[in-house]
Parts: sequence; structure tokens; C-alpha cells
Amino acid sequence: MYDVVDRMLDAMNAHDLHTVLRCYAPGAVVVGPEMEAGEPGEIGSYMLQMWEGFPDLHFTRWETITLGDAVATEMTAAGTHTGPYLVVGGDHLAPTGRRISVRVSWFWHLKDGLILSQRYYYDQLEIYSQLGLRLPLSFADEDAGSGGPAERG
Repeated sequence: MYDVVDRMLDAMNAHDLHTVLRCYAPGAVVVGPEMEAGEPGEIGSYMLQMWEGFPDLHFTRWETITLGDAVATEMTAAGTHTGPYLVVGGDHLAPTGRRISVRVSWFWHLKDGLILSQRYYYDQLEIYSQLGLRLPLSFADEDAGSGGPAERG
């Protein structure tokens, strides 16, 4: 039953969308920090967007834990930002040429040898800082002049 996780990770590293999608059960759901997908077209669109932004994206597994029909993995995702990358807010970040390496955790619920649900987590700030982005901080009280960060200085 757990070999579907191996097949999926191998397909992710090969950027083989057809094989990735065949790992999911009908009605599968994928949830991550920036998206929720509930059908193959949405899942595929997200995968293609990642591979477009990081054409050499590769996952290295550290550990896998299984319990019943649940699987948890810890990995490192690494790649070079040489294509457009969709960031929070819907903007596309132009290629920076910078390399990223981030820790990720993926959790799967399996049924009949296929992925019924997948949840994944990673630190978006870790990626953004490695790409050289600076996040603008804003506070509700800044506009009112009531002691926001600029006044506290």
C-alpha cells in the first residue's frame, strides 16, 4: 500500500505529471500553504507551476513514518528559480537565478493503494528570503499615527 508514496515522490522528481496524477484516488484533495486542490486539473496545475518556477526541483526524503493508512514524510526540497513563480497574492516573481533548499513535511491518507488526501507544509518565508524577497510589514495602527513601528523606533 505504501509504495504509492514512493511512486509519487519518484514521479515528482522526474517531473512526470501523468504518473503523479495516477497516484491519487478519485476525489482526492491536496492542501498546502497556498492552495487547496480537489480534482486532477487543479492538482496538475499546481505541480506544473512549481516545475515551471524551479525546473530542477528535487525532493530528498529524510524519514518516513507509517501508521495504518497514514504516511508522514520529512524532506528537503531544492531547486533553482529560473522560471516564473507564483507567490502569495497572485503575482508572478520573475526568475532570480537563486537556489533554494527548504524543509518540507508531507502527510498522506491512503486508501486502496492510492492517495486519498495529501497535506504538505513548508515555511514560505524561508523560500522568500532565499529568493531575496523582503516582505512589507504593515500594522493596522500605522495609518492612524498611534504609535506604529515607525513611531516606536
